[in-house]
Amino acid sequence: MTFGCRLNGWESEVMRQHAREKGLTNAILVNTCAVTNEAVRQARQQIRRARRENPDAKIIVTGCAAQVDPDMFAKMDEVDRVIGNDDKLKAETFEPATLLGGSEKVRVNDIMSVRETAGHLVDGMDNRARAYVQVQNGCDHRCTFCIIPYGRGNSRSVPAGEVVDQIKALVDKGHSEVVLTGVDLTSWGGDLPGEPQLGRLVQAILTQVPDLPRLRLSSIDAIEIDDALFDAVTGEARIAPYLHLSLQAGDNMILKRMKRRHSREDAIALCQGLKAKRPEIAFGADIIAGFPTETDAMFANSLALVDECHLAYLHVFPFSPRPGTPAARMPQLDRALIKDRAQQLRARAEAALEQHLDGMIGRIEGALVERPGFARAANFAAIRFDENTAPRPGALVNIEVSRHDGRELHGILSQ
Repeated sequence: MTFGCRLNGWESEVMRQHAREKGLTNAILVNTCAVTNEAVRQARQQIRRARRENPDAKIIVTGCAAQVDPDMFAKMDEVDRVIGNDDKLKAETFEPATLLGGSEKVRVNDIMSVRETAGHLVDGMDNRARAYVQVQNGCDHRCTFCIIPYGRGNSRSVPAGEVVDQIKALVDKGHSEVVLTGVDLTSWGGDLPGEPQLGRLVQAILTQVPDLPRLRLSSIDAIEIDDALFDAVTGEARIAPYLHLSLQAGDNMILKRMKRRHSREDAIALCQGLKAKRPEIAFGADIIAGFPTETDAMFANSLALVDECHLAYLHVFPFSPRPGTPAARMPQLDRALIKDRAQQLRARAEAALEQHLDGMIGRIEGALVERPGFARAANFAAIRFDENTAPRPGALVNIEVSRHDGRELHGILSQ
């Protein structure tokens, strides 16, 4: 059972493989998220449900929420074991005798003491349509709203050679698209000899794996895009023309109180610069609604950012104070106001997505089939097509777009 980000989904596949190889059976692995209070509540709710539906199974809880507050889960009668974010990726953890033996219910170490991130090869996710490669874990930044560094530890990188070898192996197995993932992806390399930047890794992948049709980047921090990465994204057709940006807000005072390292002007300049060099590129972003002290004028700046940064996809988070973070001690807004602002952001996002999809009607889009009748364009747009044609998941196809329904494109396969 997986909650939260794509990285968690990838790590769940690692755990699944380890559990199978070690012969762990009749067990439910719960990979939690700590990004919001709601994510924690949902995990606890699903754990109780899992116990009701599987009274004889062992329930093992891990992930960021378990790392941050292991005792909370250990006190749940439904839970048999709590393991930390470091141990969950080690094969030896899933030896049944080791995992379930003894009376020790909590096995969570000091995540800040972890200094390395090992590469793990996962054949694919999304019905094996695309493959994910974790190149980085942890975060050195301390945004005032975020608990994740305490669940993931400090930033650490997988060496470039290991990443390239993994991607070569995935391409040899037939994967057409590989996604680079990490907690703070653009901080990759800061702990490696010579402190290389992400652009160097991307260029190495494109050069050393020439048979890789498409490379996609997961969420990135706008302020950390180095020149080599900018050049690769704008100049290399094999890089998917889509970036999901960790923006969080569109007002400079709120960004400062969040302890973000970019300004409103930085975000706009980056998006406009990328768009000028590669017009087909699309952007998504995370935006928090109702951060403490946010005034109507400050919120208006976040709303305006949707248009100024050409954002087509928004992940809107109503602010949720996480205990132990500085933002939880700041003057809070009324929950009804936060909910209203989140609704306004979502409405603006819906209009922006419609405009984005309008511009794709009549075009032929290269897309990756995720499941029968459904594919995703290089710029992340969802496309529906005739299921009867049934190209395999993971196939790259061309689709002639005829219309959209406000959320998804519709079209037919094109030769």
